Amino acid sequence: MGDIGSINFLNWVSLIWFVTCWVSYTQFSKYRGKTTASLSSVLHVHRINWMRRLLGREVRVADASLLANIERNVNFFASSCVLIMAGLLTAMTAVDELEAMLANVSFVIHDSLSTLELKMATLIGIFIYAFFTFTWSMRQFGFASVLVGAAPAPGEANVTAADRRSFAIYAAKVIDQASRSYNYGLRAFYFSLGALAWFIHPFAFMGATLLVVFVLYKREFLSNSLYALMGVENVGEKVFKDDKELSDF
Repeated sequence: MGDIGSINFLNWVSLIWFVTCWVSYTQFSKYRGKTTASLSSVLHVHRINWMRRLLGREVRVADASLLANIERNVNFFASSCVLIMAGLLTAMTAVDELEAMLANVSFVIHDSLSTLELKMATLIGIFIYAFFTFTWSMRQFGFASVLVGAAPAPGEANVTAADRRSFAIYAAKVIDQASRSYNYGLRAFYFSLGALAWFIHPFAFMGATLLVVFVLYKREFLSNSLYALMGVENVGEKVFKDDKELSDF
């Protein structure tokens, strides 16, 4: 184990910059999405439409299959996190050999042992976070599957219009929360790629972090996919309506 005091100031600054950018963008996108159309806000409208129309179908096999398919995607990333963490933990046990290997790469800065351990620990922390967000997303999609099974049938007499409206709103919210957790996990993968630049140089690390923020912003608020989703049934005009109003469309 190296001496933590041998980690230079620039490495600590770059790490603080990385965490600040990640947390700040997460908060920014959350509040920006309340006033500006984003993938999250637009998909929320589509999810309400999905649940509203589900109530009009006798057979919900396709709906259950869609949820199962999404859950498989989340499961893939959760499993990937376990494998990546196993690899990183193995590398931590052989950090001396890793330091010697990196010393032979011309464009990689030569670090002290403790600095290299800090970089590895940061990557491990990122994937631990991603694992927890993905597994929580999986659980929430499981809750959504239960709701699909519990959805009232079209001709069920003792279910009122208000009950159906409530079902559409809150079932969509459960799926929305599951998707948010999935999105947080994917975001961790993006930032982990930025963290790889730390092995090159702290300035490369900070620049890569900014690049990740730019890519995330462009995809979430300015992507062609967003504009296409807004155009379907003029959903872009309904984004900031009340959930109860949306369930009436």
